Amino acid sequence: MCGRCWGFRRGAEVFDNGNLIRTQARQAGVENAFDIPIFTEAYLRPLFARAIGPFRWMALSREPADISRIDDLVLEMFPDNRIVTNWITLARQHIQFEGLPARIAWLGPGERTGLALRVNDLVRSGELRGPVALSRDHLDAGAMAHPNIMTENMKDGSDAIADWPLLDAMLLTASMADLLVIHSGGGGYAGYMTSAGVTMVADGTEAADARLGMALTNDTALGVMRYADAGYEESKDEAQRKGLAGFDLSAD
Repeated sequence: MCGRCWGFRRGAEVFDNGNLIRTQARQAGVENAFDIPIFTEAYLRPLFARAIGPFRWMALSREPADISRIDDLVLEMFPDNRIVTNWITLARQHIQFEGLPARIAWLGPGERTGLALRVNDLVRSGELRGPVALSRDHLDAGAMAHPNIMTENMKDGSDAIADWPLLDAMLLTASMADLLVIHSGGGGYAGYMTSAGVTMVADGTEAADARLGMALTNDTALGVMRYADAGYEESKDEAQRKGLAGFDLSAD
């Protein structure tokens, strides 16, 4: 038996972080390797069920001051989100930039759209020195199907159904996204994963307002719908709170 499985049985806090260690262990003969939970199911699913996930922004000006200004904006817009405000405060003190200055924070429906539109305003007014690219992780609510990571042990058994990321990609295309990518596998994910990625550009124009508003809103809304369709009560609550429509909230 592998040491991780032994530690799990002894009560240690053990989880697979997405590197397919359980899959490899099972192929090596450890029959109960999947007793160890995946990190998404163990910790993150209540967030993903509300379409709260890793959202990023990158200063195309290459100026760290632009990220600093957006840091201020995040603290101004979400003062009651203690996780985000604590993270931004710590990140600006301790995280050094590599390549383009960038930042990431876990934001959900309405929050991503609102931040992006405010950033576009700052570009338009000249407070930022250049356009800002906004993106998110492929590991996002409606954007990935991976039965051994993102969608493992879904409540309705839809672990391996890859329709949602493909629908997300088509929805983002129709929503005027600037860049759309579909991934199938890669690295340790090969043969298991389908996902959709998106990047938007806030360039200060009214056209960018339209693209940002539509694409980011629809992207997170589809994430909520994906989990509501699977029967997660957090998603149904989020849909009611945010005024989302398109499915029967009373359905089992």
